[in-house]
Amino acid sequence: MTSFSFIHCADIHLDSPLRGLAAQEGHAPRLIRSACRRAFEILVDHAIDENVAFVVIAGDLYDGTWRDCNTGFFFIRQMGRLNEAGIEVYLVYGNHDAESRITRQLTLPGNVHVFGASNAGTFIHEATGAVIHGRSYATPDVTENLVPSYPDPVADAFNIGVLHTGLGGMGGHADYAPCTLADLVARAYDYWALGHVHRQEVLHRDPWVVFPGNIQGRHIRETGPRGYMRVTVGDNGVETLAVPVDVVRWAHVTVDAAGLDDPDEVLIRMSRAIEDAVDRDAAGRLMACRLEITGMTGLHGTLVLREHQLLEEARAMALGLGEERAWIERVVVSTGMADETAADGSIGDIADLMAGAADDPDLVELLRSDVAKLLAKLPREITLDPGTDLLRLARDQDASALLEQERAGVISRLLGG
Repeated sequence: MTSFSFIHCADIHLDSPLRGLAAQEGHAPRLIRSACRRAFEILVDHAIDENVAFVVIAGDLYDGTWRDCNTGFFFIRQMGRLNEAGIEVYLVYGNHDAESRITRQLTLPGNVHVFGASNAGTFIHEATGAVIHGRSYATPDVTENLVPSYPDPVADAFNIGVLHTGLGGMGGHADYAPCTLADLVARAYDYWALGHVHRQEVLHRDPWVVFPGNIQGRHIRETGPRGYMRVTVGDNGVETLAVPVDVVRWAHVTVDAAGLDDPDEVLIRMSRAIEDAVDRDAAGRLMACRLEITGMTGLHGTLVLREHQLLEEARAMALGLGEERAWIERVVVSTGMADETAADGSIGDIADLMAGAADDPDLVELLRSDVAKLLAKLPREITLDPGTDLLRLARDQDASALLEQERAGVISRLLGG
């Protein structure tokens, strides 16, 4: 068998809009806004530098109803670079691509081979003899198992199946094109290039069943390295290598405030936690962090009331490390009240009374109704991009969290915080 290598990637989500960045300026927000493009450019750089035989894109190239044709022009430019290097591309459209106008409007270069949606199709890569089978989505919500529509493997060839699937709702993702691992293995292909699940997973070897994950984390639920899978095929079988290309790396950073009674000590721990996370995990990339302050502390009420101020402090700390090293997305106060309220029985009674408020369905419904009326009077841009956690909770109709914020504030004031 002729030895060759190819890139398997998926879930590019070019120009995916990122909530919360619209009103923010500076190097880090600009880099985050362009991160999906830059990660894809790096992937194309690697394909050319490594002289891979071809690139497989297993769906969700675009991001839903996003209509800017400049997104499509960017993709075509990158495909043109691969075309000049003699690299073919095999593409299936996923659920987000089926929603996209760009998918239907722009003509792609001749080196890009798109699988149809009515039936599974097959392309043969002439230089290597590899056979690639795939099927695109016709609509965003494909609910049938597409695997039975895929053709039998071609004898004496390396067969690749390309499929965008939830694989039984894996990882909490919507179960589009539902199938099982057994369905894929039974097809007897050599390699299944999957997409849709935004986490790198090798689910089976011989035959290989692989999710490469997305190439760039887009929010705090997509932490850690992101990239593609480089697959090498030769006489010794198949070898895979996960290659990161993310330019922004997301991280959830915990700050333990248990037992602290000095706000300055909390700031010191925040600064140390940010620096440690960057040194440990960034690997030269911008680290986008969410700080969560935890632990039982007498500062609970003070921290809750100062959450926005803590965010500003944390962002200043990040800038102090260098604007290309760290950026703080949010500070979340998840502390609890220490037992100090027990020293004053009346304050403890008030705390207990307010703690039970969230269990009163009539009170919760009244609060939601009043908050909805208030939000209706605010400018739309404020509710789309709330500047404080209190506004965010109000927008999300999180009545329990709103009541907890108010409880913490009341107790803090009573304690002189």
